[in-house]
Amino acid sequence: MCGRMTWPNPFRKRGPLVAVVRLQGTISAGARGGLSDAALAPAIERAFRRGRPAAVALVVNSPGGSPAQSSLIAARLRRLADDKGVPVHAFVEDVAASGGYWLACAADRIWVDRTSILGSIGVIYASFGFPELLRRIGVERRVITAGRSKSLADPFLPERPEDVERLKALQAPLHAAFIEHVKDRRGARLSATADLFNADVWVGQGAVDVGLADGVAHLVPKMKELFGDTVRFAVHAPRRPLLARLGMQAAAAALAEVEDRASRSRFGL
Repeated sequence: MCGRMTWPNPFRKRGPLVAVVRLQGTISAGARGGLSDAALAPAIERAFRRGRPAAVALVVNSPGGSPAQSSLIAARLRRLADDKGVPVHAFVEDVAASGGYWLACAADRIWVDRTSILGSIGVIYASFGFPELLRRIGVERRVITAGRSKSLADPFLPERPEDVERLKALQAPLHAAFIEHVKDRRGARLSATADLFNADVWVGQGAVDVGLADGVAHLVPKMKELFGDTVRFAVHAPRRPLLARLGMQAAAAALAEVEDRASRSRFGL
């Protein structure tokens, strides 16, 4: 005896949709497998516009990078969230530090794992100095500039106090913009007593305690808690160029991996 055949009901109400965008890697205009506004724009636009999502979930795993790209990506997220009236939740994996935390702050709520690293609200300039190297190998360096600051922090010259002061002056407005963004997004949730803007980092619940995050939670359980067990997920990712999909950019991918590992090493990852 045959059982009764059942057909899907096209009129049955489907569960709410959560669009998921993964923000993983260092933040750089060149991208090379990392994060840039140009590379992420199509995926972010689709996330907010396709299927009338009940929320957008950002999966953040970034040690930071370019302040300008961080600001541009975060601004795009907020512009679309406000235009569409869609709440944004950020779920931090290993790290959301420096520019990575800038991105997380674009969300209305930030959720962490108990082992996630957050913070590093600061600006860094790192370089090397080789003032004796050329002399030892018998090479004379010749630099001719038009403009007193054109050869700023030359690694083959001894460090000059005026260069250090100039770099600090360049960093100050970047740091101020970062602090303003965090205060604007986190508001009264930030601790009034903790020193949050000295580039320190916090782990898991510690980040929640000082107001850098809203709680310890993971993407699927938290979205089910908020939108019910019938919630659906749609992942939106940047479309890789054809040559990259064919494996023709292995060298660029390897370089991006080295850059990402170097950035993460600052946080013991």
